[in-house]
Amino acid sequence: MTQPITVLCVDDHPLMRDGIAFALQQEPDILLVAQAESGMGAIDAYKQYRPDVTLMDLQMPDMDGIAAMAAILEDYPKARIVVLTTYSGDINASRALRLGAMGYLLKGMLRTDLVKTIREAHAGKRCIPPIIANEIAAHLDADNLSPREIEVLRLVAIGNANKVIADTLRITEDTVKGHMRNVLLKLQANDRTHAVTIAMKRGYLHS
Repeated sequence: MTQPITVLCVDDHPLMRDGIAFALQQEPDILLVAQAESGMGAIDAYKQYRPDVTLMDLQMPDMDGIAAMAAILEDYPKARIVVLTTYSGDINASRALRLGAMGYLLKGMLRTDLVKTIREAHAGKRCIPPIIANEIAAHLDADNLSPREIEVLRLVAIGNANKVIADTLRITEDTVKGHMRNVLLKLQANDRTHAVTIAMKRGYLHS
């Protein structure tokens, strides 16, 4: 009899972990061996259990999923990690794929795609649903926001006017306006508020 696929589930929401645990109980060829609720917990659990597949949430306290994933892959480059996220356009998800994630799974798709994704990741196959691949492709330009553009956007997000941003960053107001024009274009946003909303959804303002 073949050994079951061992799985580590990392998510800071207990209900999400419980839902995944319940779903995997129904699969005789998959065994949930550990759970973690933070990035640091994920690293410790991975070292202890060496699971075949790790399900990694992106937004967590103390250390986000990207940092935890990078730390695991640095020591265990053959680790098979599947990214969990709530939003298909999350900029951190495309970064995770470049780091070496085996798959990308929307939390809203767990009911239909969880087991299939785990099996494909274990088999060494990349598992990125077409709808998600299209989202990532559509937002490739957004991933090219410069560090300065992100700085400006962060200051906009907390309600600063252009003059205050200019003074804070020691640049001119015209330069601030130029950065915001670029941000609006790259994020395909209608205005400053819309840009901040998109940036928050995609993870820019969490990192």
